[in-house]
Amino acid sequence: MRIFVAGATGAIGARLVPLLVERGHEVIGTTRSAAKADQLRAAGAEPVVLDLLDRDAVHAAVVAAKPDAIIHEATALTGASDFKHFDRTFAGTNRLRTEGTDALLAAARDAGVERVVVQSFAGWPSARDNGSLTTEQDPLDPEPLPAMQETHAAIRYEEEAALAAGGIALRYGGFYGSPDDQFLDVVRKRKFPVVGDGGGVWSFIHLDDAALATALAVERGEPGVYNIVDDEPAPVREWLPALAAALGAKPPRHVPRWVGRLAAGEAGVAMMTEIRGASNEKAKRELGWQLRYPSWREGFRTLA
Repeated sequence: MRIFVAGATGAIGARLVPLLVERGHEVIGTTRSAAKADQLRAAGAEPVVLDLLDRDAVHAAVVAAKPDAIIHEATALTGASDFKHFDRTFAGTNRLRTEGTDALLAAARDAGVERVVVQSFAGWPSARDNGSLTTEQDPLDPEPLPAMQETHAAIRYEEEAALAAGGIALRYGGFYGSPDDQFLDVVRKRKFPVVGDGGGVWSFIHLDDAALATALAVERGEPGVYNIVDDEPAPVREWLPALAAALGAKPPRHVPRWVGRLAAGEAGVAMMTEIRGASNEKAKRELGWQLRYPSWREGFRTLA
């Protein structure tokens, strides 16, 4: 296929583009930086310098590319997340999830593109009502915390828009595997403590496994939602000390909830104590997806 990848030089895009090329696809990759065009060429893609919030430019680029499929992986994240000011941290990405998605879907309709894949997230957007793993059938949180409402609304909007167009939404777990991941320095410096009982359950996914799942989704996925996470969701109190040990760092500090609330707000406390992990059974069954790193335990050991 000819595949138009928006956000082709981001954390997952940089892994996805060469994988798609290797699998025999022609890739048109977008970047906001002209300086990164050579990076895309080296990966075997045709680069397009594009602001995804420029609706007219997006329309022109998609129509000119004549793709068979579109993958939306564009974000505007830089550095470690500020959980206390959650919506402010994700403001740029939220525009890409709403305005950028609208621009791509409008262009897809005019260009006759029927296969569209968008990036969503597994974990905190889901309801925090019980300790079971979330599946693709479970609803998103009907009452997101105030600090997360704008970001939650953007995720909901993107998913609903893609599904209404007959597309696919991939709910990724927490990415790891990038050598430029600034979160690792935060852990090394013991600035990411276990809050309260550390009972919040996180689902992770190595970037290589996420890229493969995305390639499989665009090739053979049926319209709908897929959780793209590894096999072992785990509470913070379990995975955070293991990550510190893998990095050769001292164990994380432990702080009570009220201290965590002062430092990271209600959103940060919820992520450390209340969120649920996700099940990947649907993605493995329907996409034929086999993970290189089925557990973060083995994946984390590669980070050192």
